Amino acid sequence: MIRQVLLFISVLSLSSVLGQISYSIPEEMAKGSLVGNIAQDLGLDARRLLSRKARIHTGDSAEYIELNKERGVLLIKEKIDREALCGQTTPCALHFQITLENPMEFFPITLEITDVNDNTPVFQKDERTFEISEIAVIGSKFMLEKAIDPDIGLNGLQSYTLKPSDNFMLKLHSQVDGTDGRKNVEMILQKPLDREKQEHMSLVLTAIDGGEPQMSGTMQILITVLDANDNAPVFTQSVYKAIVTENSPKLTVVTTISASDADHGSYGRITYSIRNTLDDIKGIFEVNDESGEVRVIGNIDYEKARNYQINLRASDDGGLTDSCKVIVDIMDINDNKPVINIMSKSNVISEDAKANTVVTVFNIQDPDSGENGKVQCIMNENMPFLLKSTSNNFYSLVTDSDLDRERDSGYNISVTCSDEGVPSLSSSVTFTLQISDVNDNAPVFEKTSYEAHLIENNTPGLSIFTAKARDADWNQNARVSYILEDSSVNGVPVSSYVSVSADSGVIHAVRSFDYQEIKDFQFCIKAQDGGSPPLSSNVTVKILIQDQNDNAPQVLYPVQTSSALVAEMVPRSADVGYLVTKVVAVDADSGQNAWLSYKLQKATDRALFEVGLQNGEIRTIRQVTDKDVVKQRLTVIVEDNGQPSRSATVNVNVAVADSFPEVLSEFTDFTHDKDYNDNLTFFLVLALAVVSFLFITCLVVIISVKIYRWRQSRLYHSNLPVIPYYPPRYSDTLGTGTLPHVYNYEVCRTTDSRKSDCKFGRAGSQNILIMDPSMTGTMQRIQSEKSILDEPDSPIEVRLL
Repeated sequence: MIRQVLLFISVLSLSSVLGQISYSIPEEMAKGSLVGNIAQDLGLDARRLLSRKARIHTGDSAEYIELNKERGVLLIKEKIDREALCGQTTPCALHFQITLENPMEFFPITLEITDVNDNTPVFQKDERTFEISEIAVIGSKFMLEKAIDPDIGLNGLQSYTLKPSDNFMLKLHSQVDGTDGRKNVEMILQKPLDREKQEHMSLVLTAIDGGEPQMSGTMQILITVLDANDNAPVFTQSVYKAIVTENSPKLTVVTTISASDADHGSYGRITYSIRNTLDDIKGIFEVNDESGEVRVIGNIDYEKARNYQINLRASDDGGLTDSCKVIVDIMDINDNKPVINIMSKSNVISEDAKANTVVTVFNIQDPDSGENGKVQCIMNENMPFLLKSTSNNFYSLVTDSDLDRERDSGYNISVTCSDEGVPSLSSSVTFTLQISDVNDNAPVFEKTSYEAHLIENNTPGLSIFTAKARDADWNQNARVSYILEDSSVNGVPVSSYVSVSADSGVIHAVRSFDYQEIKDFQFCIKAQDGGSPPLSSNVTVKILIQDQNDNAPQVLYPVQTSSALVAEMVPRSADVGYLVTKVVAVDADSGQNAWLSYKLQKATDRALFEVGLQNGEIRTIRQVTDKDVVKQRLTVIVEDNGQPSRSATVNVNVAVADSFPEVLSEFTDFTHDKDYNDNLTFFLVLALAVVSFLFITCLVVIISVKIYRWRQSRLYHSNLPVIPYYPPRYSDTLGTGTLPHVYNYEVCRTTDSRKSDCKFGRAGSQNILIMDPSMTGTMQRIQSEKSILDEPDSPIEVRLL
């Protein structure tokens, strides 16, 4: 047989239809046997199975098939028994899948299991005994048990033989039994029996299958030939009655029946049996064939049947019979819980529902009888509901007090129904009830008022912040819309400043704001729900504009002009720390954006001057010497403290000299240098005019010098008043010592003269030239000298400290 299995082990077929691969193998193959080369059938190298992480998904077939990735083959994991796997079902197949990754592919596999003749036909009993009267007529039929062969097809059961066949023959029913498909076997008497010749007979019934090799099973038939029987059994009662409690344990004795037979020997031996065939009596009761005890073998349920009728038969060995019946009444016990049937149910109820509004109606049923079927129902406490009982075990659940969805949006109402049996049985049900909303709550803002900050120069349409209101109601009643209340800011409608998103409450800036124009404003927002009628509430919103560093510092002093040359004079005798001038600047911004700092960016001599970081004061940092050049130019940068920082620059011309003519001669070069670069042609014309006018000027100068010497002594001792001029809003009123000082300087015509021709005074942050009215001639001479050196429309302004 092993050789035949090995010959049949070859794979019958391999097909790939729409990606499906099929194999066919015989059952009972040894563990590790080859099913098929899946790598070859998939058109892949075995190494590809490893690299693409081949996996087998077998599901319920996991215990039978495994994948060997190294060899690329499918192997038997456990021996397969077709009969255990599929029974009589054909064809018998296993279905599983193989998946590959990179790319993901899916291959269904079908493995058909073919049958081998590995089962012998088997009878349920090894022997069967018959007692046949010697007067049995020819053609009497005796039913034999069928043999069972789990194999299918030719390997299954094919035929029967009976030996010896002198008195009996076999007959197979032509109709197929609807239960298992096998033919019934009958033994037919074909020759009369003679107890005197042969009282006992032994026959062998053989069942043969069609496999290769052929296999068979046998059952021995023992026949006892009986003498003729002329008396039938007789029951003592035709009807027996009994009472049994439901759910009685198995083998509980219901009653005992009894019959008698006048015959002797085998004809007088009685056997009892149940002859009910149309109901399930045989599954509930049994009778002892010798003692006649009727016992419980199944489940007795009062609710299914309250009584049973058992038909019994008494048979002697000769085949004569008598019958009776047993009436069994079932006694109820409390074994059923009450059943709750929902007749009408509301899942949603309005929160303004009135008292005694019906929510649910249900019915209670208990199949038990008497006290076991009486039911009472209760519900959980602290609920705004009441349980009312009506006739015929109907209950209604009604409202008992006011409902509030905002307090409780829903209820889980548990109802427990218990019967009055001992012990009591109960059932529970939970009703989920949602409370629908009515518009009884107005929107409420998260804050009583809002305050938001907005940086100036914002982009129009910028989102400032969100005013959020919540409504305790639900759905449409809780849908909040935001409305900007009409008002004005500085006579302008607030709608030109901000807008409010109706859905989200987001406040947007309608325009760009300037901190220097408006620093704050406020307005009202109304939150309105979508109920009918709608409810609303208001909140005040204050917007604070924050400054941004959008203004560069503005230099107020010294004034930068293109038509005049401004110079500060420093005597050569000035000490360390001498205050030359002060740069005054302002910034229109606020806060740290307006904090100014001063730095010396460029200087003719950086070792001579310094600038105060905070106050802008230009002071000397060393002793002025005769070697220092007269013409000094300083460039001061003024920066604010904003991010990013903004700045402005100012040029300060400083004259290091002890005499006014020296200043004039040196600073004429400033003008010449500047204007020369601006307009070369103009200077050529100016040079010609200066040469032409020089002669006249010299005459005027000589006359002026004489007058000047005469008036010098008188002016030197005069005390002329000094009238200071303070730039508006920028005078130093705190007495820091940086502005309110008056300085007198001498301007002499010659280096050896100690007499003053004029005095210059300074107060606040502006230099004022002060002179005696009698010095009109001297100033005219100075103006004349200036006109010789400079163009007529560009006067020289000399500011001395």
